[in-house]
Amino acid sequence: MASETRERMIAGAARLLAQRGLQETSFSEVLELTGAPRGSIYHHFPEGKDQLIASAVDLAGAHAIALIDRSAGDTAEDITAHFLAMWREVLTRSKFTAGCSVLAVTIATDSPDLLEHAATVFRTWRTRLAELLVAGGLGEQDAARFAAMLIAGAEGAVVLSRAEQSMETFELVADQLAGQVRQLTA
Repeated sequence: MASETRERMIAGAARLLAQRGLQETSFSEVLELTGAPRGSIYHHFPEGKDQLIASAVDLAGAHAIALIDRSAGDTAEDITAHFLAMWREVLTRSKFTAGCSVLAVTIATDSPDLLEHAATVFRTWRTRLAELLVAGGLGEQDAARFAAMLIAGAEGAVVLSRAEQSMETFELVADQLAGQVRQLTA
């Protein structure tokens, strides 16, 4: 039961980060969202809010890796389409109210530890995407560069689409990235 409460709080924090950002992801907000008892805060996160946020970033990062891994064995073009589809789904399912939990921490934290935590997650995504892109037909250097571009492009497109409450910018970026990967595989 205690482990279940902890996991529920971490998932709630990840959701709040994606929807409201770091400043609006307080212990009180997490407790309200998850229904966890107030006493569970320092029982499960004795190091405070940063421990909860780091755990939420880990969860979001692992979730994305699991989704990325679904495209293992696909072509570089299909991997790109799959990665973009992940973010398209976030935008459409949330009706433009959610984005990336890891990005939310990256842009708002003043904690060097949390910033490094987020950087580690992004590096993990970039490394895994590059590995899959190599297996999908790109050269190593092209795969490494394109993986960085794919993440940066998708993240930026999500931010703009949320702000504009429209898929237009996301689809423009997605088309450009699809065209770029096609050129790299030609």
